[in-house]
Amino acid sequence: MKKLGILAGVAGLAVSTMLLASGARSADDAKLEQLKQQGFARVAIANEPPYTAVAADGKVSGAAPDVAREIFKRLGVNDIVASISEYGAMIPGLQAGRFDVVTAGLFMKPERCAAVAYSEPVLCDAEAMLVKKGNPKGFKSYEDIAKESSATVGAPGGGTEEKLALNAGVPRDRVIVVPDGQSGLKMVQDGRIDAYSLPVLSINDLMKKANDPNLEVIAPVQGAPVYCDGAAFKKGDEALRDAYDVELAKMKKSGEFAKIIEPYGFSAKAAMSTTREKLCAAK
Repeated sequence: MKKLGILAGVAGLAVSTMLLASGARSADDAKLEQLKQQGFARVAIANEPPYTAVAADGKVSGAAPDVAREIFKRLGVNDIVASISEYGAMIPGLQAGRFDVVTAGLFMKPERCAAVAYSEPVLCDAEAMLVKKGNPKGFKSYEDIAKESSATVGAPGGGTEEKLALNAGVPRDRVIVVPDGQSGLKMVQDGRIDAYSLPVLSINDLMKKANDPNLEVIAPVQGAPVYCDGAAFKKGDEALRDAYDVELAKMKKSGEFAKIIEPYGFSAKAAMSTTREKLCAAK
């Protein structure tokens, strides 16, 4: 009788464990099932070509959304619907449930990795500055701007460039928050800021479209590291992130990933040469 009682207890424990595991899996899968049912994923972007872009007809493109669109299709989610957001508002919006994922060149850094669940790396780039032709104040780094007592630098609000400038010692009142690339370009042209900072490929895109011989690009910015982004998911949506990573890895291996991002100027090799673990641990 004792043996039977022990066996019954073990069997009951096993069933309970299985039910708990099943419930956990159901909770983990709930987000992806929700996206499949609604037929789209809500993504946050910044309208910063070539990372992200919105055409006049509203069509969303750019390297980050194009990768996300393909991966979500492979996961059974037919499309993405984008909302333009400032970088500083992306993580709060994700945490508040206004977006399902951020696909916007939101570079991985330890503090961001603590706040969101990143995919493996997608897009990598260095930093650049747009200045007047001849670089009249001789800027090569954010520290150079800090040393020039009247110099101002424009950067996206809450973006990597804003933090790099502040960390280099540029006073808060000389770091000007700029809403978008075209505004930053115009502010340099008009002399309202001395430099405008974005990743290299973003600045090059602006220069190409502006076709202004009175402007010059400083790239890369001295002392600024190369950063990589990833798709950013809400904490608690790690199962969705993991499913995303599986498809991303398949695309990297097959060459489809390179076919999507390299026409935009990004290096697939750069994204494949590092990992989320390394980038999130980098100081």
